[in-house]
Amino acid sequence: MRQQRADYTLEDLLALPDNAPRVELVDGVIQVTPSPTLGHQEIAGLLWLWLRSHAPAQLRATQSVGVGLSPNTSRQPDVLLCHAGLPADRSRLRPADVVLAVEIVSPGTRRVDRFAKPGEYAAAGIPFYWRIEQDPVHLYAYRLGDRIGPGGERQYELVADSAELVELTEPFDIKLAIAEITP
Repeated sequence: MRQQRADYTLEDLLALPDNAPRVELVDGVIQVTPSPTLGHQEIAGLLWLWLRSHAPAQLRATQSVGVGLSPNTSRQPDVLLCHAGLPADRSRLRPADVVLAVEIVSPGTRRVDRFAKPGEYAAAGIPFYWRIEQDPVHLYAYRLGDRIGPGGERQYELVADSAELVELTEPFDIKLAIAEITP
């Protein structure tokens, strides 16, 4: 089924009913996102729980909350860290609210999670991006760097990757054993 329009905005997303399917807005096109697998959801839940238990008080871990990246693009990271103190009734965050966006790669989302989303998150100024591959679970941690892309936007640089242990000093001191987020 093809959409008749490609000029939807964040305001149109906000007007959708509460029981609407999970959607993302990409360059004015509303895209229904596929249902995640059990393994995907288990990794997301375990990571959310780990971040919730280890992140400092000024950061809040959450899952699948929309982030308005531009007037016509909104994504829903699988897991994210945002600034604490945001109202609990917010269903859409601004990029400035987000410290870390995490995507868990599934067979149907490989290209988007590996290429499109990191570019969009970086262009919006989200400081950190993690990509988690499944089977085996492997975490790639990126930080917004000084490198400039072809469109003049900053790009992410890889700061750590492991299938065993990830140690980082940003966005807070992290020592994450991958076994803790492996179902």
